[in-house]
Amino acid sequence: MKVTYFPGCTLRTKAKELDRYAHAACNALGVELVEPDTWQCCGGVFSYAKDEIASKLPSVRALIDARDKNEPLVTVCSACHNVIKQTNHQIKTDADFAFRMNNYLAQEKDAPAPYNGETKVLHLLELIRDEIGFDKVAEKVQKPLTGKKIAAYYGCLLLRPSKTMQMDDPENPKIIEDLIRVLGGEPVIYPARNECCGGYIALEDAESAKKRSNSISDSAAAHGADMIITACPLCRYNLIKNGSKLPVVYFTELLAEALGVKEDNDGE
Repeated sequence: MKVTYFPGCTLRTKAKELDRYAHAACNALGVELVEPDTWQCCGGVFSYAKDEIASKLPSVRALIDARDKNEPLVTVCSACHNVIKQTNHQIKTDADFAFRMNNYLAQEKDAPAPYNGETKVLHLLELIRDEIGFDKVAEKVQKPLTGKKIAAYYGCLLLRPSKTMQMDDPENPKIIEDLIRVLGGEPVIYPARNECCGGYIALEDAESAKKRSNSISDSAAAHGADMIITACPLCRYNLIKNGSKLPVVYFTELLAEALGVKEDNDGE
C-alpha cells in the first residue's frame, strides 16, 4: 500500500522519533509513506477566520498532491492532522471559501484542477485501524509489550472538533487503547486522557499550563501507568517540560518496538 504522507515541520526537528518510528513501523506493515515533492508548514493551527486563505494553501496543495495520485493523505502529528482535516472539511462545506481558494490556485504556474475536498485524510492511527486492520498488526507483532501498563494521552487536537475530526468518541475514545492491546500491552484508563495539556497557553500563562500538564501525568500515574504515549509533539514537550512523573513517548516508538523494528532505527 502506498500513501501520500505529510510529515510536518516538527517531525524534521524536535519530533524526529515520531517520524522515524512511523516509517519503520509502516515498512514492517507493508505501507510506503511517500512525501509530496514540495510541502510547507501546515500553519500550526487552524484559522477560523472566513477570509483567511494564505495560511491554508500548504494544506490544500498537499491535499491536491494526494488527490492527483489517487491516494489518501496520511499524517502522524496531531496538529498537522487537525489543520489539514479542518481545511479539507471547510472546502467541502463552505462554497465561498472553496471558490476563493481555487481562484487563488488558478493563478499559479501549472495550476491544478479545482479542488473540492476529494482527498481522504487519515491519521496514522486511523490508517492502522481502518485500512490495515488491527488483526493484521497483531500478526506482525514480534515483541509483545507484555507487562507494560500504558496510558494513552489524546489531548485536544486528535478528537476536536468532533464533528469534523470524526476519529473517535471525543469523551470516551478507544483507538489508542485498542492499539495498545493489539501490541500486547495493558491500556490504563484514566480521567485526564483527553484533557488539554495547556500547550497553547504555555507562553502566556506558564503556571496554568504546568498545572494542566501535571494533572494529566499525575492522573495516569495514580491509575497505575508505567508510561504515557501520545501522537502530539507539543503535548509531549509540555508534559516532559513540566515534570511528568512518567516517561512520555510517541505511540510510533512502541509500535516499532512491538513489531521488532525499533533497534534497526535507533541512532539514525
